[in-house]
Amino acid sequence: MARRNQRYLIEDYLGRRARIYGGERAILVGILPPGFAKEERETFEELRSLAYTAGVLVVGYLIQHRRRPDPATFIGKGKAEELRDLAAALGADTALFNDELSADQARTLEEITGLKIVDRTQLILDIFAQRAGTKEAELAVELAQLEYLLPRLRGWGKALTNPGGGIGTMGPGETKMEIERRKVKRRIQVVRQALAEADRIREVRRKRRTSAPIPQVAIVGYTNSGKSTLFRRLTGEAVLVEDRLFATLDTKVRKIALDEGKFVLVSDTVGFIRKLPHQLIPAFRATMEAAREADLLLNVLDASSPHVLEHFRAVKRILAEEVFTPDEPRPPVLHVLNKIDLVQDARQEAILEELKLEAGCYAEISARLGWGIDELRNAMAEALKGHWVDLKALIPYEKSDLLATLGSLGKLEVLGDRDGGVLVRLVLPSTELPRLRRIPGIVLMEA
Repeated sequence: MARRNQRYLIEDYLGRRARIYGGERAILVGILPPGFAKEERETFEELRSLAYTAGVLVVGYLIQHRRRPDPATFIGKGKAEELRDLAAALGADTALFNDELSADQARTLEEITGLKIVDRTQLILDIFAQRAGTKEAELAVELAQLEYLLPRLRGWGKALTNPGGGIGTMGPGETKMEIERRKVKRRIQVVRQALAEADRIREVRRKRRTSAPIPQVAIVGYTNSGKSTLFRRLTGEAVLVEDRLFATLDTKVRKIALDEGKFVLVSDTVGFIRKLPHQLIPAFRATMEAAREADLLLNVLDASSPHVLEHFRAVKRILAEEVFTPDEPRPPVLHVLNKIDLVQDARQEAILEELKLEAGCYAEISARLGWGIDELRNAMAEALKGHWVDLKALIPYEKSDLLATLGSLGKLEVLGDRDGGVLVRLVLPSTELPRLRRIPGIVLMEA
């Protein structure tokens, strides 16, 4: 707890608008256009999951039906007063908004309601801050929080102002605000420098990994779709699996076999989400690199979710807009319909049929139960089949020390002695074939 206290942002002690630390009692607040009453529950489904992940107790809901947000209070003054009264009745101390608020809107809402006002962006930033497991992840999230905070410091002038300032003068409050703004800017520079060094170290590791001839597979997808469960099922790795959003924030890489001699490096990455805060893009740095360098993407989708089509399109949009540039070559994508065991009604089956038509290449699995995993491995091997060669080679006796090296790269089957050497059957990464051809005395032939 002491460590967390040391990491409080300046915003926390300059104004009432503080970070989420868990234990708050919150009312969820959102806006819908008139006539969308039946979508009210769905509006809060993901926000409620975010609140649960952050350790917040949701005690109530409030929806305002209007075509566009109110510039001053987002939900309108009358609705803000209704929020104040509802919070008093339910014992709430926080309001979580399903959209991003301006600093002025948040300040005005606080003045009317007396509540801590937290918008969707800030909530996601705080979840990342709570769950970052490595120093680099912590720095990336801190940078996102600071950059989100900086333009909002002006919104907390009331908390910064002291008596004594006048028209045409630089009062004590303004001076203090500028001091705090400079503190934030200095810290941003320090964090950026630390992240630049982390980038350099990761680049060295990346080059070492990409120099290996093994194909790379990146598991991507919407948050809480079962990516880590699939990673554990494929690799046998004891990774954290939770029914929470953003359970995984740090990329993990493990080597697995799809078939005899056909090895791949599999990466487990952080999940995507709709309305992904732009400030968090640097925190997705490792995920983006894993996707860019991959020879195959596994897009894991929760087949049991009624919003699976929206999740599919959100991931597709994030990959197109945030991960890859328009002219950048992209790896093939195999869409993995996970939690298929939980699909039990005709409505969800109809949604999945529409998704299958839109997705094209897909596999159906239950990572939790192990259903369809062998079929998924076969589909992965088929998508990557151009990355391996199957051939026979005659290795001269004087070069028999190569056998151990070739066996470590894939599959090696000794067929017997022939013509002063050892005849073997090989399954190797295709990138090894040119090197093998350059070795004098080795005779290659079709399998």
